[in-house]
Amino acid sequence: MNTPAIRKLREKLEANQPVYGLWVTLESASISEIAVGLGLDWVVVDAEHGHLDWRDIVAHIRSAVRSDTVVLVRIAELNAALVKRSLDIGADGIVIPAIETAQQLQEAVSFSRYPPDGKRGIGAERSTCWGSCLSESVNEANDHVLVVPLIESVQGRDNLDQIVKVPGVELFFVGPADLSASAGYAGQWENEDVAAQVLAIKDTVRAEGKHCGIVSTGERDLSRRLEQGFHLLGIAMDSGLIIRGIESALSAVGRETRIHPTLVPEQDQAVLSDKPLDIVPPQMRPDRPEVINLAGSGQWVDLAEGVQYDGLVGESCGTRDLSSGIVTFTPNAHLPYHKHPQSESITLLEGKAIVEVEGRRYILGALDNIVLPRGLAHQVSNISTSKKAVFHTAIASEAPTRTPVETNFSRQDMSELFPGKPGAERLNWHQSAQWYEGGDRANFIDYFNGRLMPGIEMSGGYGLFEPGGRLPCHIHDFDESICIIQGTATCVVDGRQYTMGNNATAFQPRGKCHYFINNTNETMAMIWVYAGPLPERIEMCESACTTIRKRVRCENVR
Repeated sequence: MNTPAIRKLREKLEANQPVYGLWVTLESASISEIAVGLGLDWVVVDAEHGHLDWRDIVAHIRSAVRSDTVVLVRIAELNAALVKRSLDIGADGIVIPAIETAQQLQEAVSFSRYPPDGKRGIGAERSTCWGSCLSESVNEANDHVLVVPLIESVQGRDNLDQIVKVPGVELFFVGPADLSASAGYAGQWENEDVAAQVLAIKDTVRAEGKHCGIVSTGERDLSRRLEQGFHLLGIAMDSGLIIRGIESALSAVGRETRIHPTLVPEQDQAVLSDKPLDIVPPQMRPDRPEVINLAGSGQWVDLAEGVQYDGLVGESCGTRDLSSGIVTFTPNAHLPYHKHPQSESITLLEGKAIVEVEGRRYILGALDNIVLPRGLAHQVSNISTSKKAVFHTAIASEAPTRTPVETNFSRQDMSELFPGKPGAERLNWHQSAQWYEGGDRANFIDYFNGRLMPGIEMSGGYGLFEPGGRLPCHIHDFDESICIIQGTATCVVDGRQYTMGNNATAFQPRGKCHYFINNTNETMAMIWVYAGPLPERIEMCESACTTIRKRVRCENVR
């Protein structure tokens, strides 16, 4: 047992500092060694799921010898033999799955304590230096061994008021995946109801003066969990980090792929489902509702004097990795040089403006678009002295941020046909753009995606619908924003029909069946943005979009 590391972990938590760790599921002890080398505070070795045997587990524990990293073992079930064996081979504590009552947790504590405080037997293994340090180990163990229950069911949540009062327990983990299944939302742990339950569990634990942990699903989720008040923060599962790293590397060179339950690569998987689907695949079932926002009803932000942002899709709607809105510049208004940590798309809807990127000046007219990769410095100006300029913008983050940039760029006026700097910004001049057919009497322009701009996080473009034009019923494997910038559109989502126009914007969550149709005698146009680098859709049978019949007028949506 690594007593100094346990003390440091406790000291940080007592000072309300977060402690970061890694959830280990793979057999190579090098993973834990890397975590130790990078200074993580803790590692959980998962012996409940997966294929780790005791030789693998002890190798992970050994990787943290003489370090400041605490190693916990997640056992398969509440069992005295599993607790004893994990602690005997040197684990600093145990994580117990599916704790649902205070009595269960009291048993777990007793299994981890030597008599007279508990029932743990004394063994001549690593924890006692193979019998050479029996007295020292026994005297320290009861005060330092960590017992960490997993609250991952509705019953555990309902009994939490009693569970958190069990002595000898200071840390708790929430298991959103099993909690969501127990609550009737299997595979949908970010469902609004489940998300609220997760936060309620955390609040109950914190109210008792103890600390709550959770494993994040990515960098943005990690920041969100920190803001929510979780102190025991898992940065990821080891396998998840590897998958995301491979996906990111391939994306940077224009090859997008996702792993599937069949373990068939995405490009081959597509062959397996070339017909419209009857139902949404279980792994893509939506966990959030659609949201339709009228222009002017969003989250207003003053970006600069005379520059206002109307955030219509973003964190307030429950989106992930995507925000969009309308930016209005009064005459002569100017937004100084800045940059974003994510990519941005800017489309001029009305007026005339200059977008300057590291000194390269582009004059934009109506429906011209410029795409800026992450970290690229730029500024925007309305060059009219009497008319406003109106833009549609989208950023690959649900909560966009910007950083001012000190300017020292030599200025260069660019040709109206210049496509942008290779490897930097991309210009889409509306008059010379390349069109393609995206649906019945519906034609599209791709502004940006992973093939046009390797490494970009999102994709998007412009769509023009003739009278009667429509798209087939479909879903996406990512969130989507659709802004109706011309005419009137009918948006059908699970049978609910919304009438949209005048820059009204729809948020369609991942896996939500929907389509757009122009039921008027005038043309209709949209700007669409996906929170994914490839503009791909999965077609559904018509019945999937029309199961529920309900018409919703624009005045009734927020």
